[in-house]
Amino acid sequence: MAEEPAKGHKNEKVGMVSSTKMQKTIVVEVSRRVPHPMYKKIVKKRKKFYAHDEEGAARVGDVVRIVECRPLSRLKRWRLAEVIRRAALVGVEDTATANPEARVV
Repeated sequence: MAEEPAKGHKNEKVGMVSSTKMQKTIVVEVSRRVPHPMYKKIVKKRKKFYAHDEEGAARVGDVVRIVECRPLSRLKRWRLAEVIRRAALVGVEDTATANPEARVV
């Protein structure tokens, strides 16, 4: 017997987090490659989606999967499903070694 498709299957998108400056909200930039309508050259198109991130799990640069949901605000219609790949931490340094004169002895 063939399996029936799941009812209420939600639309999903995979993209990179471009901003986490809001509370419980992330901005995910989804890129896609499409042929130009007239010239047929492959061009990159991108679009930003506002997604709900309740726990604040995503960071800038992470690759995430977002899922469509009911409207949560004027712009938010997506929620964070999972973090697929974490971004590399760049520029993290110990504050004690950053400025030796600031250390109290």
